[in-house]
Amino acid sequence: MNGKRIQADGANLRIKQVRSVVGQKQNMRDTLRSLGLKKPGNVVERKADAATAGMINTVSHLVEVEEAE
Repeated sequence: MNGKRIQADGANLRIKQVRSVVGQKQNMRDTLRSLGLKKPGNVVERKADAATAGMINTVSHLVEVEEAE
């Protein structure tokens, strides 16, 4: 799902942080924390609602997203 805009369709998403926040703007750091990600390698599962989709699209260059089974 990288490179695409995430849609708010209610699917379960597995979000993995793949890059560090060092050198990123404060809003990127805050967005990752809101998603529940603290350091590279962390994985969380979230529903693809409007708020989550917007946060993922904000930090899409720092995370990998796949659909959870």
